[in-house]
Amino acid sequence: MQIVCLDLEGVLVPEIWIAFAERTGIPELRLTTRDEPDYDKLMKYRLGILAEKKLGLPDIQQVIAGLAPMPGARECLDWLRNRFQVVILSDTFYEFAMPLMKQLGWPTLFCHRMEADDKGMLVNYHLRMPEQKRESVKAFKALNFRTIAAGDSYNDTAMLAEAHAGILFRPPENVVREFPQFPVTMDYEALKAAILEASGRIGE
Repeated sequence: MQIVCLDLEGVLVPEIWIAFAERTGIPELRLTTRDEPDYDKLMKYRLGILAEKKLGLPDIQQVIAGLAPMPGARECLDWLRNRFQVVILSDTFYEFAMPLMKQLGWPTLFCHRMEADDKGMLVNYHLRMPEQKRESVKAFKALNFRTIAAGDSYNDTAMLAEAHAGILFRPPENVVREFPQFPVTMDYEALKAAILEASGRIGE
């Protein structure tokens, strides 16, 4: 049995923090895991800016409510779900992702949780577990799944390396240079073709 593990932001939906940065006019919030591989450092940086600007969870959720999956993402996901077991492995938060999951047809999502105070200000974040993308793939392999993983950023590369086959999707040049072992796809047709090719190579 084969299972496809997909990143969420940058693969199926826009980068939430970039959208929020554009809406609020705070360019510092454009920094993502494409730029900063240390996720804890990145999140503490983001929370510090939000506290300084007095922006909370309702402000972020208001922006997310206006977002939609990337063109072709729902069709690609439906195509994959007709052929494979599919799980979304993301470093986003359930408090952010639910409106987008509805638009994607409620795929299975493993991610993290945010902590807000009674005024809606974000005070902390809670990882489901460290390196949850890689550990999830490792667990699927222990359950005898053959795994194919696709993502776009630094924080996906451990997942891609752990899987039987890893694929980059629309990655930035810095990630491509540092991880030349992974094939690069730039659109959904190429991604589907790469997954099918990997599926045949790794077998059942």
